[in-house]
Amino acid sequence: MPETAPNPATQLSPQAVQDRVDTVRERIAQACERVGRDTDEITIVAVSKTFPMQAITSGVAAGLTHFGENRARALRDRVEERPGQWKGGDVCWHMIGHLQTNKAKFVARHADRFEALDSPRLAEELDKRAAKNDRVIPCFVQVNISGADQKYGLPPEDLHGFLNACEAYEHLKIDGLMGMASFVDDSETVRSEFAHLRTLAETYTGGAANVSLEHLSMGMSNDFEVAIEEGSTMVRIGSAIFGPRS
Repeated sequence: MPETAPNPATQLSPQAVQDRVDTVRERIAQACERVGRDTDEITIVAVSKTFPMQAITSGVAAGLTHFGENRARALRDRVEERPGQWKGGDVCWHMIGHLQTNKAKFVARHADRFEALDSPRLAEELDKRAAKNDRVIPCFVQVNISGADQKYGLPPEDLHGFLNACEAYEHLKIDGLMGMASFVDDSETVRSEFAHLRTLAETYTGGAANVSLEHLSMGMSNDFEVAIEEGSTMVRIGSAIFGPRS
């Protein structure tokens, strides 16, 4: 029999989302307990990309406040419908996808946080756009910890030099790193990649006021428990909260 397409009205109902959020929180608690961490250290970023606004409404009802989008114009449309914290709203909008420099204006105008800073050219353009909007944008630098050619992010060996260069950007606040592990069943490969990102943060010795690596954004629906065990402070979770995408 052919698979039945997901029914958003059922899949994204407040109760369905609440049940999944409760399960995710329990899994987070178990991962924290294994390594002696506090669950308060972990922020869930619900990846709402491609889902209707009903997902946001149900997510907020379940106690979520952070949501992630991966396309600049889609983020703009979301914020226009439900303003983020920078605009006085009740949610925090994360831009989590690769950003072309010509789309930096959307992030500067609408995002509460940008998680995919990965080039000097983009940093320069985003800083310029943020200045025009009279704001400082919190950013994570994305690092290609898997080494895959198709993945975005700085090569790990370029990270510290890039962070030093970011000290010059007065309208960017670099307060963490983001990385995506290989999509494989080998948990030890995944663990080593997350551990590498943590080590890159721990070994950075810069002292600029606008560069302080307080956060590690790593871990998605398939690997967030390992990420938490390796030091993640933000996990980006989509399908485990909202169900499969149609």
